Amino acid sequence: MDMNTIEAVVRTADPADWRDGDAWLAGGTVLFSYGSYAFGPQPPRRLLDLGAAGWPAVTVDGESGPGLELAATCTVADLYGLQDTLAFRRTDWPALDLIRPCCDSFVASFKVWNMSTVGGNLCTSLPAGPVISLCAGLDGVATILGPGGASRTVPVAGFVTGDGQNGLAPGELLRSVHLPASALSARVAFRRLSLSNLGRSGVLLIGRLDGGTSFVLTVTAATKRPVQLRFGQLPDAAGLAAALDDAIPEGLYHDDIHGLPAWRRDMTHRLAEEIRAELAAPADTAPATVSGDFWPPQPTAADQTAAPQEGA
Repeated sequence: MDMNTIEAVVRTADPADWRDGDAWLAGGTVLFSYGSYAFGPQPPRRLLDLGAAGWPAVTVDGESGPGLELAATCTVADLYGLQDTLAFRRTDWPALDLIRPCCDSFVASFKVWNMSTVGGNLCTSLPAGPVISLCAGLDGVATILGPGGASRTVPVAGFVTGDGQNGLAPGELLRSVHLPASALSARVAFRRLSLSNLGRSGVLLIGRLDGGTSFVLTVTAATKRPVQLRFGQLPDAAGLAAALDDAIPEGLYHDDIHGLPAWRRDMTHRLAEEIRAELAAPADTAPATVSGDFWPPQPTAADQTAAPQEGA
């Protein structure tokens, strides 16, 4: 889409160059899909292009400590390709297996696949953002740069604050996300549902078993922002259901054409219990559910009775 309000494109990654009317440009898949009014009633007048920043897409054991550092400019294609790289075939990081099903959740064209970025997905802050799901589910921590050399960090689970909303202040720039080795070392389970084969995620849950005991469940897509539940040990089914109800009030479930709140709540409970049961079973007997496929299979007619009019 043409953006006829743009007066200049500035190649910079310095927040000091930002001024009112600017928009950061990484892959640009949202800016050029929705046009000049993608981010509010006032269209941008300049684009600050991060293309020349030269940030490595992925760094192992970087400045933030052991784990993976994903640059904001890392593309979906870069992220997906990690498991084809020998350096990342680490048996001590089983949670790497979450990367491909999360990338597949984009259901994207090759153009989006090769241009959309980690930072763009987080900063767009849609409930169904699959990089948000991945990074929140693995306790990712975002590094944010501000004018004057300021820098701060915030957990990805708290970075997104609502549908299309996040904690960035004017002029701030998302630099990277750190995925700690402690989360990458955990046993994980993945579940996703949408109302059609090529539909946006209506529910996406990631479960993690840290140290073989502590249970972390991250709910995304079903809710307007990520919701994370932590348990010292695996709860029983009743305890998990009660904790979900306590953590997610009715008004926090997302409501759009990709799923009604009642359906999203029911499927959140269903998939959470599947994840709990999977991680409760011995690792060598658990189903191989972390893959490029969508798990569980697409909703049956009975599943969709709460939202029969929904579509992609």
